[in-house]
Amino acid sequence: MTLIDRPIPAPSTHDTTRIDDLRIKAVRPLITPAILEEWLPAPDAAQELVEASRLQLSRVLHGLDDRLIVVVGPCSIHDHDQAMEYARLLKQEADALAQDLLIVMRVYFEKPRTTVGWKGYINDPHLDGSFAINEGLERARLLLLDVLALGLPVGTEFLDLLSPQYISDLVSWAAIGARTTESQSHRQLASGLSCPVGFKNGTDGGVKVAVDAIQAAQSEHAFMGMTKMGQAAIFETRGNHDCHAILRGGKAPNYSAADVQATCELLHQSGQREQVMIDLSHANSSKQHARQIAVAEDVAAQIAGGDARITGVMIESNLEEGRQDIVPGQALRHGVSVTDACISFAQTVPVLRQLAAAVRQRRTRATQ
Repeated sequence: MTLIDRPIPAPSTHDTTRIDDLRIKAVRPLITPAILEEWLPAPDAAQELVEASRLQLSRVLHGLDDRLIVVVGPCSIHDHDQAMEYARLLKQEADALAQDLLIVMRVYFEKPRTTVGWKGYINDPHLDGSFAINEGLERARLLLLDVLALGLPVGTEFLDLLSPQYISDLVSWAAIGARTTESQSHRQLASGLSCPVGFKNGTDGGVKVAVDAIQAAQSEHAFMGMTKMGQAAIFETRGNHDCHAILRGGKAPNYSAADVQATCELLHQSGQREQVMIDLSHANSSKQHARQIAVAEDVAAQIAGGDARITGVMIESNLEEGRQDIVPGQALRHGVSVTDACISFAQTVPVLRQLAAAVRQRRTRATQ
């Protein structure tokens, strides 16, 4: 029986409140992606930058560009002006090191929480539990446009499955985090994203889940989602061949040459490109932000030694080092992370230059 053949049910006053929405406190209207894009359209220059940087990232991932991808920036964004202050500093380094590094600013708006806590700039832009999500979406898109206007491409993590519709047209590189790499929904999402996507290894350090995710994201999928007009729809994807693995550690760090070799062997067995991006933070730095500098030194030595399989790194960096808690009624310190601790921008610059020097050494070795 088709939908057309089914009889129209008689009007009913049957009470469903006993079984439906029992734990929903409120339902509020959500702005549509199409309206937000109409309010904050991407100018031609931004579109050209996103298109060009995505192509450059893809060329690195496919071995056609020997530069190192560097995704660097705050653990999370919580203030527009401070993010722009950081972006202007980073743009100077990005231009100076452009021959060796392909720098993408880390602009993270959504934060996965182990239990509870601040969920990020989109979910709670006022940092006070008011959950002004419509405003958060607007602020997020505005910030991305402002960073792009400087000529700096951006990368972010997609945690929520709806938020990409609001900002993904402005994103050059995306990450799927350690907690969601195993998620079928996020693998399907990645298969339809227009930008390169990095999958992190699992929180336990298992790399196989990231390798499986890459393979899944390369395939075609059909799944339910929301269009830019705010309608439920079935999306059919073509698959994304610009996906890669990110080593972020687990029960132990996994940035060593032996870890890179083991990961590349797994990738080879699955018919994937033998390449990794290394996250200098998280478990690789044992959650000690300053150790990112030591990890960078080790990774730079591997690159300088000629390992072309290391195609990128991630760095958690802010204007000032450390972290701080959000305390009601207490002013936040300028330029300090409210989530994971970061190294300062002053500490970041030598790391970037060390990585650039390592790329030059690798390039020299390759031509000898």
